[in-house]
Amino acid sequence: MREFDYDLFVIGGGSGGVRAARLAASLGKRVAIAEEYRFGGTCVIRGCVPKKLFVYASQYREHFEDAAGFGWNVGPATMDWPQLIAAKDVEVARLERLYRGGLESNGAELLQTRAELVDAHTIRLVGSGKTVTAERVLIATGAAPNTHTALPGHELCITSNEAFDLTVLPRSILILGGGYIALEFANIFHGLGVEVTVVYRGKEILSRFDHDLRAGLHQAMTDKGIKILLTDVVEQVSRADDGELIARTMTGQTLSAEVILLALGREPNTKGLGLDVAGVQTDERGAIVVDAYSQTSIPSIYALGDVTDRVQLTPVAIHEAMCFIETVYKDNPSSPDHDLIPTAVFSQPEIGTVGLSEEAAAERYEEIEVYRAQFRPMKATLSGRSEKTIMKLVVDAATRKVVGAHILGHDAGEMAQLLGIPLKAGATKEDFDRTMAVHPTAAEELVTMYKPTYRIRNGERI
Repeated sequence: MREFDYDLFVIGGGSGGVRAARLAASLGKRVAIAEEYRFGGTCVIRGCVPKKLFVYASQYREHFEDAAGFGWNVGPATMDWPQLIAAKDVEVARLERLYRGGLESNGAELLQTRAELVDAHTIRLVGSGKTVTAERVLIATGAAPNTHTALPGHELCITSNEAFDLTVLPRSILILGGGYIALEFANIFHGLGVEVTVVYRGKEILSRFDHDLRAGLHQAMTDKGIKILLTDVVEQVSRADDGELIARTMTGQTLSAEVILLALGREPNTKGLGLDVAGVQTDERGAIVVDAYSQTSIPSIYALGDVTDRVQLTPVAIHEAMCFIETVYKDNPSSPDHDLIPTAVFSQPEIGTVGLSEEAAAERYEEIEVYRAQFRPMKATLSGRSEKTIMKLVVDAATRKVVGAHILGHDAGEMAQLLGIPLKAGATKEDFDRTMAVHPTAAEELVTMYKPTYRIRNGERI
């Protein structure tokens, strides 16, 4: 039998790669993991973690305003952007140390270098030019923001990567895109006092989400003063003599902003990895094609996380990593379960969702029942805010199973995580109905909507 330098070589030090490397090393396997930037990947370094910290920071302006309705007198508030950036950097560095420490304590070898495939078992360490061999290779290089190089002037714009490290908080920002990343940043910068405009080619923001949540969030954002331009596309970006960026759109509009953020999706990080040389199959977007067990077209090479473009979420990458370990090293073939994944959009107000939207359910089932509640949250009665909370359950009329649950409102993400459990367990509407409410909470609406708001049969509302 051929002798290899390692049992497992992991390319990519994000959440999925780190979890797989750490677990394999804990089983006594000879493991190396290569990362060319920082351990922790997008989520820890320039994604979920700093994003959520920025969300918290951006909410304080409304908290200060709301306090007056509850008898508090809060003095003038100012935002110290450099202090926020410094605090974020400290937390990110702490988490990176934890990631590295977990790998090292289990015996994995950390390589701070870019790694590329030479063949099915050989990896080149680009920094040194050295090659090593491994019985199995796991690719977990994630995804990167689409820089939209076809856009004239794209080099003048930033992506979500740079948004976390701006030296100065801009006076105004133009955000291109209507997905969750675009909208989260739109709300973040607005909350920090920045003038925000969003341009999106679609007819409504957040495609593939339930239409009530899309419309509700749109209304809430515009009520706050965020400008949202739909069915339009920026075709050119240039810089004016005064340094301002100028964007010209398909419909002939001219928009100016201090910063332009490209939030036009993310692309699998596969360029220059040597996949073609090793014979690893990719799809038209460059994502690595894998089977149900994350194995590529080359038996010794596996891939997981965003680089496979299955579901681009950190917990999914971690779940896929654990399934990889079960399959390869524990003789327990485990296929990742991508069904009924709870999802949150950390907009303001938040979105939390799990399961099928009303539209998707109407296409799948002959008849569905829709239970919908819209109300002013209790906190708003004294704060004076006008935003509404929306809660919605979608039920398959034949089986009575709740196949979709959708929330727009405070702490919607937290509720979506818990809703994922009963939906995963196949709970029926009757299970929801016989669950006692917790009062007074917003979430009690989920168990007190006893009569359907309307039904949809064969695509027609009745």
